[in-house]
Formats: sequence, structure tokens, C-alpha cells
Amino acid sequence: MKIIKLEYQENTEVFNRSKLDAEGVMDTVKSILLAVKKDGDTALRQYTKKFDHVDLNLIRVDDDVINNSLKNLDDKLIKALEKAANNIAKFHKAQIPDEWMIEVDDGVVAGQIIRPLDSVGCYIPGGRAVYPSTILMTVIPAKIAGVSRIICCTPPQSDGSVNDVVLAAAKVAGATEIYKVGGAQAVAAMAYGTETIPKVDKIVGPGNIFVTAAKKLVYGDVDIDFPAGPSEVLIIADETGNPDYIAIDMMAQAEHDPNAACVLVTTSETLGLKVDQIINEQSVQMKRNKIITESLEKYGLIIIAPSIDEAIKFSNKYAPEHLIIMTENPEEVVKNITNAGSIFLGELTPVSAGDYGSGTNHVLPTSGCARMYSGLSAESFIKKPTVQRLNDKGVINLNEMVTTLAEYEGLYAHAESFKKRFNNVKK
Repeated sequence: MKIIKLEYQENTEVFNRSKLDAEGVMDTVKSILLAVKKDGDTALRQYTKKFDHVDLNLIRVDDDVINNSLKNLDDKLIKALEKAANNIAKFHKAQIPDEWMIEVDDGVVAGQIIRPLDSVGCYIPGGRAVYPSTILMTVIPAKIAGVSRIICCTPPQSDGSVNDVVLAAAKVAGATEIYKVGGAQAVAAMAYGTETIPKVDKIVGPGNIFVTAAKKLVYGDVDIDFPAGPSEVLIIADETGNPDYIAIDMMAQAEHDPNAACVLVTTSETLGLKVDQIINEQSVQMKRNKIITESLEKYGLIIIAPSIDEAIKFSNKYAPEHLIIMTENPEEVVKNITNAGSIFLGELTPVSAGDYGSGTNHVLPTSGCARMYSGLSAESFIKKPTVQRLNDKGVINLNEMVTTLAEYEGLYAHAESFKKRFNNVKK
């Protein structure tokens, strides 16, 4: 893994890291979207055969199959899903904002009400691993927000089924339907609707380069959360940082994907060298060592910073998906953090806590997008219509201002609509 001084790393390669180059697949994805929009379920079956090598008969998973999935799992696993679901629900309930009304002028009240989306589609990736946690993270916040129809799309296994733990997680989370479709074709189905899969208002959830490209292209026909790339972690540490914890946290993130990005920024060169040594010694023992090695060779980095302030500046510019702060006083450091998807304070708080059970959401912006996006939340699934009401005093108080501005803009009917009311209220 590369070890560099902070002052020497102003190259764009460090900050671009593992961004997905969706442009390279756009033409392919466009053709998939058009085919699904035109041919519906027929196109879904064709692409499932082509990409997943599965002859898809029934696209929707039968409710009885979903209900029976819990019987096929170990009690320990079910309890883990239920505990994680409970913590996620508790955290996301606190995110729902209150409705409110204020008096902005005499006789003028205005406010905001909260309404859920009608329907949401959750994309659950497959391929390298099975991700029941992603179902919990996408479905539960939508359920908490009050969304009435929450569907899930996930690639089928080689035998045409969906893994029992994925089905069980969907049952625990409260999904209304599950469909055995993956890739760009699943995004197209949720965006446009087919004979079997309903059109939804919003599509959320991570996926590969084809899913990311598809979400970008359907945005506008439906809402999306954000385009997400390979996972990443940045760790800020001083001389008090635990090298064993830092090393395993970097390897844990690296095992996600060969394109995952793992960066340590530390004020202690001694700590940085120790972390590098531990990773070199232990990574070969990991079950996913090939993925870990490739990831760390491509995007692994240890940066020696002259001060914590400089480490913070770098972190804010990098805008990591996951930020771990292992310093003597992490609560002081976090006060100056402006850009991060999710933040983990202290040496006892690994990313895996947020991935599974602390309650926070693990669907997060990557590739520097934490500069302008927040992670998935209960608020991702609500709308906030504004409300206003005027009485006689309100019409009188606003009349001159409204009519003056409307006439200046040349919108005379706007002005007239107000004048008519002004002429009829009690002065």
C-alpha cells in the first residue's frame, strides 16, 4: 500500500479514486431501458436469460415462499435480523420532521405538512454476496415514512430462486412485493412499469455500474436516491490510534469490492507504518484476500499529515462515504467535519456497526458525493408540501406588496386576482 506525505498528494487521482465510469456502459443501458419500456416482461425474461443465465417463469416471488423463508433459517440469524430491524426503525423514526405553522405577518399563516411517497422501489444487489442488510436499510425507512407500496427487485440465483435470508429480511422489514429481476432491466421495470412490476415514484439502493447508469438515465421519470459507486472509508488517526483496529477496518472495507477505496490519514508516521505492516501480514489470511489485495493495491493509501487540522481539511475535500475518527478526542474533531456520509467516533466504533446494527443507514453517497448528498433516511421517502392561509388582515397587509411585484413582472392577472379580494374584504 502506498504511504505518502500529505503535502505531496495534490494529484486528482487520489480524489477521483474508484469513481464508476458509467459513460462506458450508457449505450448498452439505454438499449435495455428502451426494450423494457417497449416490451415489458418479455424484455425482462430475455435480459435475465442473457445476464443471469436463468429462465425466468414467475417474476414475482410468491407470498407463501416469502412467509416460509423464515422457517428455513437458523434462529440466531432471524434474531439478528429482527434486532437490526428494531434499531434501524428506532433511529429512522426520529428523523421524521414535525408539521408546523407560523404567522409570518398579521393575518398570514404559513407552514409545512408531511406526506409520504405513494410507492418506492428498492434495488437489492446480488453477485459477489447476499445483502439482507440492504433490504432492512431501504425498506424500513420507507415503511417508517408511511409509504404504502414498497417493492424490492433483486437478481435471481442460478436456480431461479431468491436466497431465503433475502426473503426473510424483506418480510421482517415490511416489503410488500419482491421481484426476481436485477441489473439495469430492474431499474427500467420500476421506472416505467411492466405487466408484472409496478411503476414506482422513487428508486433507491446500491448496485453495479449498470444499475448506477440506469438510475441516472431514468431520473426525471422517477426520483432516485443518488448515484452510488464502490464503497470507501477514510480514517483520521493521531498517535493514540489503535493500529490493529485501523488495519482490520481498512481490510473490512476493501473486501467489498476490488474498486473499494481505503485511506488512512494520520499525524503519526510510526502508526502508519505499523498499520501497513499488519495489513501485509494479515490480509493473506482473510477469506476474501484476493479482493482485499486488489482493492488496497489500487486505491489503498496511507497519508502522513503534519497536523490534525490538515487531516480534517483533506477529509472534507475527499468527502468519504464512511469516516472513522480514531483520535484522543474524536468529539472535538467531528465539530470541524463538513463532508461525510456517515461518521464513526472512537476506536470502538467500526463501520460494521453502521452497516448492520447501530440504526444509522448504510446506503450512503460515494466518490465525493457527500459534498452535496446525505445518506438514505426516512426523509428520503417523504414530501413537504407548504400551506398558507390569509384572512382579511392578511389580504390588506400583503396587497400593496403582491400587486406591485406582480405588475412589475408583467403578470397583471396575478395582480388582479389579489385586488379582487382586497376590494371585498373588511377594511
